[in-house]
Amino acid sequence: MKKLISLIFTLTILVFQMNLYSQKIFPFEIKEHKLSNGLKVIVVPYNSPGIVAYYTVVRTGSRNEVEPGKTGFAHFFEHMMFRGTEKYSDVEYNRILKLLGADSNAWTSNDQTVYHIVASADALETIVDIESDRFKNLKYNKEQFQTEAGAILGEYNKSALNPFQILNEEMQKLAFTTHTYRHTTIGFLEDIKDMPNQYDYSLQFFDRYYRPEYCTIIVVGDVSFNKVIYLIEKYYGDWKRGSFEPNIPAEPEQKEERSKEVKYPNKTLPYLYIGYKVPAFDSKSKDVAALNVISELLFSETSELYQKLVLDEKLVDFISGEMPMDRDPSLFRIYTRVKDEKNVERVKQEIYNAIEKLKLEQVSPKKLADVLSNMKYSFLHSLDNADAIASTLAYYVSVTGNPYSLDEFYQTL
Repeated sequence: MKKLISLIFTLTILVFQMNLYSQKIFPFEIKEHKLSNGLKVIVVPYNSPGIVAYYTVVRTGSRNEVEPGKTGFAHFFEHMMFRGTEKYSDVEYNRILKLLGADSNAWTSNDQTVYHIVASADALETIVDIESDRFKNLKYNKEQFQTEAGAILGEYNKSALNPFQILNEEMQKLAFTTHTYRHTTIGFLEDIKDMPNQYDYSLQFFDRYYRPEYCTIIVVGDVSFNKVIYLIEKYYGDWKRGSFEPNIPAEPEQKEERSKEVKYPNKTLPYLYIGYKVPAFDSKSKDVAALNVISELLFSETSELYQKLVLDEKLVDFISGEMPMDRDPSLFRIYTRVKDEKNVERVKQEIYNAIEKLKLEQVSPKKLADVLSNMKYSFLHSLDNADAIASTLAYYVSVTGNPYSLDEFYQTL
């Protein structure tokens, strides 16, 4: 891993100078409420006639899987939460959603598990009822647990057909020796294989993290704040808070570059994956802002590196560089697929050269202004429906606990 300190410092100064007068970017009013049990509620009234997006953000992801041999349970509950309760079985739950014409799904990442429904605003009370019930009263037996655990193994085996998934898993294990970011969201294979034997632990995991103090409800759409709060208090008010706090191990400082060649059993073009240790997401950090700008300057489709490697010399199929949005220090990820194995070292050197050039040569104010403008325009352009707005807020809330961190981040850019 190489350091980007001087590069970050240079861009930090430029970003700071250009944004002395920046204003809030989120164009909608955010209203908040907190129940006595710790459950947070965020409401964004939005002109989406007859439509509401209802998100439940659980600030628990693979980061929270602290016990050895117990990885993958945050992702497991993404599946298990659709198994039903005594009041609403899985069949009844799905029947209600179908009757409402609602769209329901979930996703898991390092720091969060997010459940979301998009439905008619007229059905808001029904949605609050069935969602509160499954979060308070999820019920499943050992046989159902083992069936779902087997499905997780099938999902892992399917994803392993993609060589990049294997490469990403190896990168996590190489980059992190102690912190729980060492394992991917789906978990270590040996833990997944043992998961059918962990029924009792699954109940413990649910009891720890599916509590009001870990959750935030986000409601966006054709709704009134007062009605939403009335319904949330009515259906979630008796949800008892917990007391568990995980001890997330800190990753020791890395003092040397690490590398590994990963063999893939099937035929594939070579992938190149480079990671740099970077700080945790902080909406007010100029270093974090600079690193997000770096990802655009170096790896967007308008960058010199993309033009050279993808379009002109056609050495790679694609190239991407991403600054993560994680609660703890993580990895800036650069990855590409090289068309010919003999060019891997050349492509790697081109990436390093582009980084060095950015360190040594000041970015022109116009170019930087164009990048910042495009980043902000793209963000605003994405907020074109209730679901997209709720999804965006879910990311910021799950990482920072604060919906206004979104504005803070764009003010820092």
